Amino acid sequence: MEEPQHRIRALHTASTITVYQAYSPEIGVPAVRRGRFPAVWKRDRMTWIKPSFLWMMYRCGWGTKPGQETVLAVEIARDGFEWALRNACLSSYVRGLHPDRSAWQRELKRAPARVQWDPERDLRLQPLPYRSLQLGLSGEAVRRYADEWTVSIRDVTPLATEIRARVGDGDLEAASRLLPEERPYPAEDALMAHLR
Repeated sequence: MEEPQHRIRALHTASTITVYQAYSPEIGVPAVRRGRFPAVWKRDRMTWIKPSFLWMMYRCGWGTKPGQETVLAVEIARDGFEWALRNACLSSYVRGLHPDRSAWQRELKRAPARVQWDPERDLRLQPLPYRSLQLGLSGEAVRRYADEWTVSIRDVTPLATEIRARVGDGDLEAASRLLPEERPYPAEDALMAHLR
């Protein structure tokens, strides 16, 4: 079956969805220990969450990039994630979807969340011909993410390191078996129509 151009693929349960972020150990280690982001975590700036593990690995270089050495799996409430989607705006103007560029800019300015669709990645972190969601949270959405939606925070840096080692050894089958089981997220058309 052919993959749709835009789809949310994620590890999810009936009530939660797992998203990924990468931080310095100064933020990541206390976040895991407390199950909450520490005071040094900036609430006044946009934070990007990614449901795709491999897209996060591409972004953080398997946890090797400076300031991104601690890879976190953040399990959040699905109702919060869906609130963010309902209140999101695309990060770039799309002719035909937005009435005009000015309307899009006004929507972008007031939206507490924004959506960007980036090429999904394979195990070698090469782009695939379909896209995965990045969700940027700011203002009210950041506060809700940190204080209401977060269920748990796990350190998946060892998993990233192990998968990277298997890929480096050329054992893509073993690497693939270690990946989180990401399935299509059951987002209704009404939830996503303004974001595709």
